[in-house]
This record gives sequence, structure tokens and C-alpha cells, in this order.
Amino acid sequence: MSLGDEPGYGDGSRGDDGRYGGTGQTRTRLPDRPGDVYGGARRGRSSSRSLVTVVGVVVLLIAAIAFANRGGDDSPSSGNGGGSGGDKSRTSPTAASGERPVDSKPGSIPAGFAHSEQGAQSAAANYGVALGSTGMFDSDQRHAIVATVYAPEVADARQSDLDAAYSSEKFLTNIGLDKDGAAPAGQTFVSRVIPVGTKVTSAGPDSATVDLWYTSLFGLSGQGSTNPVSESWYTTTYKLKWISGDWKVTDFSQKDGPVPVGRDQRASTADDMTKAVEEYGGFTYAR
Repeated sequence: MSLGDEPGYGDGSRGDDGRYGGTGQTRTRLPDRPGDVYGGARRGRSSSRSLVTVVGVVVLLIAAIAFANRGGDDSPSSGNGGGSGGDKSRTSPTAASGERPVDSKPGSIPAGFAHSEQGAQSAAANYGVALGSTGMFDSDQRHAIVATVYAPEVADARQSDLDAAYSSEKFLTNIGLDKDGAAPAGQTFVSRVIPVGTKVTSAGPDSATVDLWYTSLFGLSGQGSTNPVSESWYTTTYKLKWISGDWKVTDFSQKDGPVPVGRDQRASTADDMTKAVEEYGGFTYAR
């Protein structure tokens, strides 16, 4: 409240003693008790104002909670994720599309993705998981993964390159595995890709380029491991083509990051890491 709001101040009104409180007069109120700057006579009005203030704050909190819990029905439903423009127009949060995204069985590589941008993103995420799994270190599983993920015209060449890379004794020795890709006794080999997000950078009727941002867990868990499980971050760009009713990879490239700042968390013990890897299975990713 300003001084001009005070009754009898600067408004020419007359008080009970017959005198006017006109312009140029100064009235000072002294507190009747410590902490009450307006005096005891104003306690009732102050209490009323406090009550109104409290009620107002409660109403605002209720409104804020309702807004925070509001669903996405009011937001635009465009394919590029809505947004009011700018960079946000090219991104969209992972959300259910209403379509059955994959047709797979437990332990198999997902297949049968939707012929859409969402289906291409789902294919890229699931293929990234398969290509980063421990199955790539087993000859039979690797061949099955390559045949499922890659387009027929590039599958043979990719299989030859991958066989040479994953069967290299020098490579296997450096990561702590034997010549057959097996972990030492008492240790568990961990190679797992965890997708964080996908982004379509270009798309056509039967083609799509998708960026897959992911974190990777790689190493050996167990007592005496010389290559403990560590975390890395990468972005792989997959070029996909719609072939015979499914998305297939025709080419790819990889780069480091984006890498977040690491938290000051204590690393788990070798036994805890081994137990987690054995008990927590992977996901089938879909949009």
C-alpha cells in the first residue's frame, strides 16, 4: 500500500478532532509492540491481507500442479514433434505411435518395422543394439546379425570385413578374450549398446538417414579383470533403405559423443557388475 492509500492523507478529509489532514502534513504511526510496524490498531487488516495472500499462493500452486500434470493433448501433433519453431521443429520425444513397431521373438533380432520415419528410427535403434552386442563376437551369431541388419547388396562385403575384425587374435587379446572370443574363467564379457535418442536427418519414400545417439558398456567384469567395464558415448549415422518390406542398413558412419559430464559416483564392485549384467536384459526399442 502506498502513502496515498492511507485514509486522511493528502485527500483533504477531516478527522474526528475537526482538523484536516491536508497536503503538507505528515502523520507518523508508532508501533504499539515490537515487530508490528503499523501499530496494534492495524492488526485486523494485516491479518486479512495475510489470509488473502496465503489463499492466492495456494491457488497458484494448484494451477501450477495442474499445468505440470496436463497431458499432451493440447500440443501440436505434427510429425516433427510440434514446437513453435526453431531447432525444436526438428526434434520429437520418443512416444507411442499407435503402430505395432516390430515383429520379433525373445532372443531374436527385431524385424518388421513400420514403413515410416518412426519405423526407420526404431530400426536404427534396434540394429545398433544388435551390432553392439556380444553376439558379434560369435561367428554364427554375427552372420545372423549381418544378414538381418544389412541390405543384401552390402551384406557379403560387411560380413567379410566384420569376420576379419572380430577374429583378429590381436584385437581379442587386447580386450581380454581368447582366440574364440570367450572370456577368461570367472569373468563375464560385457558389450551392450543403450540408445539415448534418434533423429531423422533426411527421408524419402523408401530411404532414410537416422542418427543414433547412445552409450556403450564394454569390458570384462569379474575378479582379476584387466579390462573393467567402462562407459563410452557415440553417435552412429545409419543410411537405411526399404527393401522387401523392412528397413535395411546400406551404410553407416560413427563419431564420438555428445559426452555428458560424469557424476562423482563410486564404481560398483566386479561382483555387482556381473550380477547386473546377468540379471538385467536388454530392450526392444521402438517409437
